[in-house]
Amino acid sequence: MERARQLISAMIAGGLIGMGATVYLTQQNPVVGSFLFAIGLFTIVIFQLQLFTGKVGYLPMQKPIYLIELGITWLGNLLGTYLVAMMVKQSRIYDALAGRVQEIADIKLNDGVFSILILSIFCGFLMFIAVDVFKNQTGSTIRTIGIFVPVMVFILSGFEHVIANMFYFSLSNSWNMHCLVWIVVMTLGNSIGGMLLPLYMKCFRIRE
Repeated sequence: MERARQLISAMIAGGLIGMGATVYLTQQNPVVGSFLFAIGLFTIVIFQLQLFTGKVGYLPMQKPIYLIELGITWLGNLLGTYLVAMMVKQSRIYDALAGRVQEIADIKLNDGVFSILILSIFCGFLMFIAVDVFKNQTGSTIRTIGIFVPVMVFILSGFEHVIANMFYFSLSNSWNMHCLVWIVVMTLGNSIGGMLLPLYMKCFRIRE
């Protein structure tokens, strides 16, 4: 039952990232779009939903069984983004988004593997900051800033968020073997970036 709850929670989280990405695609102003995109992560942390990039950073502090939860979360996020992408395709807004999402997908898929890995590491680092600030800081202002600013930074910088890209690739019909390999690279990069600060804190016994 707990694994089923985790899967459903992860699907909802993936759907929320898809919704955030959808509103981002509708905006001409990238700053406004990046701000609105962050509503997805903000809702996820408020309702304590399962998002891979928000959980993988805590792997160094967890027991090995935590890997199962991460796997379920990754799969649920994929299903959630795919379902939302399929629903967007059936709506009247899809025609206005199709060209832009195809352009975004093409840029990512035509990039080099090391570039994708580096940009994914940067994104994972920022995602851990966002989630950890919300989790450990007090005060609504700092927690809200802690969510929105890192998300805006990774979007405006062009960093790679594997769950958001699952949505972009689904919406643009880009899935193939090359796309799957890039998703694996992005997953690895987000994981490395997400664990950098936790490993530092663990090695130097910060927060103990």
